[in-house]
Amino acid sequence: MPEAFIIDAVRTPRGIGKPGKGALAHLHPQHLGATVLAALRDRNGLDTATIDDIVWSTSSQKGHQGGDMGRMAALTAGFDTSVSGTTLDRFCGGGITSVALAAASVMSGMEDCLIGGGCEMMSYTASLAVQESEAGIAPMRMGAGNATLDALHPQSHQGVCADAIAAMEGMGRDVLDALAVESQRRAGQAVAEGRFARSIVPVMNEDGSLALDHDELPRSDTTLETMASLKPAFAGISALDLGAGETYGDKISRRFPDLRWEPVHHAGNSSGVVDGAAAVLICSGEHAKRHSLTPRARIVAYANMGGDPTLMLNAPVPAARKALQRAGLTTNDIDVWEINEAFAVVAEKFMRDLDLDRSKVNINGGAIALGHPIGATGSMLIGTAIDELERSGGRFGLVTMCAAGGMAPAIVLERL
Repeated sequence: MPEAFIIDAVRTPRGIGKPGKGALAHLHPQHLGATVLAALRDRNGLDTATIDDIVWSTSSQKGHQGGDMGRMAALTAGFDTSVSGTTLDRFCGGGITSVALAAASVMSGMEDCLIGGGCEMMSYTASLAVQESEAGIAPMRMGAGNATLDALHPQSHQGVCADAIAAMEGMGRDVLDALAVESQRRAGQAVAEGRFARSIVPVMNEDGSLALDHDELPRSDTTLETMASLKPAFAGISALDLGAGETYGDKISRRFPDLRWEPVHHAGNSSGVVDGAAAVLICSGEHAKRHSLTPRARIVAYANMGGDPTLMLNAPVPAARKALQRAGLTTNDIDVWEINEAFAVVAEKFMRDLDLDRSKVNINGGAIALGHPIGATGSMLIGTAIDELERSGGRFGLVTMCAAGGMAPAIVLERL
């Protein structure tokens, strides 16, 4: 079976995902996608006609983000018209899945060179959600219109799930805030030392001027005192009436009637809202030799896992274990762990359940400090893991993240 190698990985800076405030918010999502695709071409001297396909991830495929961004961003980037593209949605996990599926195509022997990646403009999707609300369009809910499904697997709001899991695990706000402060400290150090420099490519405006060349969100001066001043974010959402007198909190209580929880997550210990895109170039060993491309990493194994959709956020641990088993590795073999900090409880539980050395987990900070552009984050983290393996001299990295519906993809990488 052919092996799949990663030649290069690039990403845009993460821009603050608020209309009128973020440096990328005025741009079209395809522009961000085209930026990273063009960077892969230019950095590696690619003849784009040799690319078999693009597998892309975008979670909210509506409006400007609809219409198969994988294909349309390639055309915007000036790729050869022979390059096809497809766009998928695995909610937050799509950026890992796009790379895994591109690798699977190479490993099957059916294709030789692909790009996996993703894009999410959360500044745009936030305004889209407001427009839909004003138009009376209800948000997606598991079981909507299917009483039997909702009774079996009621899905609550992810922030409410995070608070409920924290109560189940006995994690107080002090523990979660400490993790968040450490994420900011590590991200600040990484920025100061230029650890993201190899992966970040600047985003230019349509007129050729610079839009953004650095991550906008991190606040390295964050302290436990500043965290303590922030109000919990999900108490109101927990009590939100969804119709017939049921709330998001009720959905969890229906499954776990004895559970009592307090709101402990807030804007400072939850993932930041940002815009961004990322792309990863993947090919077979034979293709790399034929086109003088030097692999940076090998894709060792990948796995997908579903978990309890009511709690939603707990699948990364079993997904990581499944990927490790397929790779023939143990937790002790992994030098770099990237677990997406959707909420502080996700990373904290992950480290506790797997009994990990915390110095190897999210070494350069995580989404609490840097932000989480839903469909792009997984591809970004793969690039971050490879960069860190090269910087530190480590051999194996594992990337995973929770996704809506109670899912988690995971992927294991080997530095070459």
